[in-house]
Amino acid sequence: MAEHTYKFNVTMTCGGCSGAVERVLKKLDGVKSYDVSLDTQTATVQTEEGVSYATVLEKIKKTGKKVNSGEADGETKEV
Repeated sequence: MAEHTYKFNVTMTCGGCSGAVERVLKKLDGVKSYDVSLDTQTATVQTEEGVSYATVLEKIKKTGKKVNSGEADGETKEV
């Protein structure tokens, strides 16, 4: 089973912002691991094959944070 790596550039101004992104990723089924970095303003997410880019993007957007850019398995995607 192939897994996916999604990377997002997310505007986060404090630990609460990055914490909000971490919380939604932790609750999302199919997420194997994630790394949310306030310093680099990024969220890198490893998922199982069945989890789509759009699903992860939607969850991050629900936190109210602005997603500036996104990548799915090394390919630039719309946000």
